[in-house]
Amino acid sequence: MTVYSVNLGIGWASSGVEYAQKYRNESFEKLHIPAKFIFSDLILGNNIEDLTKNMGYDDDQIIWLYNFFTDVKIAPSTYKLERIVQDLNLRKRSVASVNRTGSKEMTYRLPDENLSIAVRLNNLREQTIDQVTYFDKDQMSKREFYSYTKYATEYYEGNGSNKVTFREFYNEDGSVAYVQHLDDNSELFEFPDKNILMTKNDLYREMVKKLNLQKDDVIIMDREDENDDLSNGQIFFEEHKPAKLIVIVHADHYDVHYTDDQNILWNNFYEFQFTHNDDVDSFVCATPKQTELLREQEKKYYNNDARVDCIPVGCVKTLVKSDKKRKPYSLITASRLASEKHVDWIVRAVIAAKKEIPELNLDIYGRGGMGTRLEEIIRENNAESYIRLMGQRDLDDVYVNYEGYIAASTSEGFGLSLLEAVSSGCAMIGFDVPYGNPTFIDDGKNGYLLPYDEDWDVREKINKLTEAIVKMFKSSDVPAFNQRSYEIAEPYLLDNVAQEWKKLLEDLKDD
Repeated sequence: MTVYSVNLGIGWASSGVEYAQKYRNESFEKLHIPAKFIFSDLILGNNIEDLTKNMGYDDDQIIWLYNFFTDVKIAPSTYKLERIVQDLNLRKRSVASVNRTGSKEMTYRLPDENLSIAVRLNNLREQTIDQVTYFDKDQMSKREFYSYTKYATEYYEGNGSNKVTFREFYNEDGSVAYVQHLDDNSELFEFPDKNILMTKNDLYREMVKKLNLQKDDVIIMDREDENDDLSNGQIFFEEHKPAKLIVIVHADHYDVHYTDDQNILWNNFYEFQFTHNDDVDSFVCATPKQTELLREQEKKYYNNDARVDCIPVGCVKTLVKSDKKRKPYSLITASRLASEKHVDWIVRAVIAAKKEIPELNLDIYGRGGMGTRLEEIIRENNAESYIRLMGQRDLDDVYVNYEGYIAASTSEGFGLSLLEAVSSGCAMIGFDVPYGNPTFIDDGKNGYLLPYDEDWDVREKINKLTEAIVKMFKSSDVPAFNQRSYEIAEPYLLDNVAQEWKKLLEDLKDD
């Protein structure tokens, strides 16, 4: 058995989908189940290995569409700067100067050739490279990409344009594995045997066929793209057999505003999957509430007894405890600093609650576009002494230092930070919204699950948060809340989540 998880791209600032895959991989490692991760986006800004290794994957677990048809392996960037100097014979050419344009980039100027060559270092200490860019008469002409060998080159239109006209992807011996031709409205892929694939969909379908999927293999669809460039969801639905097909539901799956007794408006990311449910062996939701709701909706709107399983998208290896006392009257929140997380509501609620709880303090972890605005609110209210922006960092051993965790997001499919907080015993505050908060907040037992109406004025929403903060620290048994959070976290221990995956995969194998 091999389990293939299907995604689009991956970056340094990964989303909940990528973290869900990371945690799932830990379960599969626990179960000794081989796992592969498929990425279809063109990823050339970084060596893809840097990004996947950052999420804990082994190199041989990665299937990347654009190097699938080559014999180049997913591997670290180990190509040495000295080697590129030798490859380009730079010591014997007329190099006028070598300019460091940044800590990781150096440019060799060759004025006699009207040429500049910019080399980007991947590792400053090891002096390894990952990109080399050529400028002809100050116009970018081509860029090469390196890991342990050169694996791709893209060529530019010139004439002041950085438009890519075609790319070459190479084998280990330097031969061209295939060429990607691009123009304004189309692309095609040309192979040395004269085989031509007219679209990225064709290239992807060819890759899926060459996976040679077997009866005991499992495809897990995490991200599906339905646009002019790629329809990977439809391709896997058409080509996955005899393997089993699982669809992960990562977000709120329907729009309540456009749903009635006769019709349902699915989230457009899931509409294809839900309307082709006969091909799906299991839909997997992360919380019990969403699982039961989707079962009911499939039955109601399609008279279909679809299999819907509940397996958390996150897990923790252990419950985090400490001999040290938690910081008194302390709150933590952790998320992307994005508008939909409403961290500004939390800041204003803490500022208001401070009037009744003088010792109150809040630390905010994360980065994002709202950071500057939060700084302004804190500064305007002279709150710098008790509200701090802490930036991005590993929080594994941080939550346990705080008495409470507070969230103001109005929609969380699961909420990895909520899980991390309860596994460190934090008391919890959040709105009663789908689906994470009701999963991790036992109202009155480990914190407060607050009523929420989206039509309320923002001041009313902030007031609810303020009242909960005051109630928690003035009239609640916070240590008892801390203990209840640990109890809620128990089912999400890695060993327990791995067993849930084991049960599902065994069930599908027996079908």
